[in-house]
Amino acid sequence: MHAMQYAMTLPADYDMGIVRARVSRLGHALDDWEGLGLKAYLIRERGVDGSPVNQYAPFYLWRTVEGMNRFLWGGPFQGPVDDFGRPVVRQWTGLACEEGVAAGFPAVVAVLRTQPVPDGGALSEAMADAADAAARTAAEDGAVLAAAVVDSRSWEIVHFSLWSHPEPKAEGEVFQVLHLSAPELGRLPRGRQW
Repeated sequence: MHAMQYAMTLPADYDMGIVRARVSRLGHALDDWEGLGLKAYLIRERGVDGSPVNQYAPFYLWRTVEGMNRFLWGGPFQGPVDDFGRPVVRQWTGLACEEGVAAGFPAVVAVLRTQPVPDGGALSEAMADAADAAARTAAEDGAVLAAAVVDSRSWEIVHFSLWSHPEPKAEGEVFQVLHLSAPELGRLPRGRQW
């Protein structure tokens, strides 16, 4: 599993209805994308759920790197690049992915939380702790999915979770889910990924 996200921070007075309409019109384009586990079309609105910004920030869990590369180099990614400019695309290696107790229910919010990998400890312990945290999150009421990923360049772990209700039982930045494309969600590996 490979994770990816880009975030486009928009002006404070930006009409987020434009993003909603765009996702409504184009979101289905990845509903059958080969190699894609899931794409969560995420937004934050200034003043909603504590967000200081307006932002479009889709999050991806890829089953294959080839599927990701086809998206980036020869696919729909050119559309947002043309409309908003080329964003930084962050990528992480998968540590764990767990189906939540509310799997199968529509996801209405997502939570992203980052944490540094502590200095001085065993990497195996830090990664196992992140995988265990994903399993605990997936067991919470309303959890649709939980994943943990790591960037070994910056030594940062990202905890990502999807929730079936607007009051998630996870800490972090809260995003509204406008659409979920999940063509190969069932084929993403579950549990620890090493």
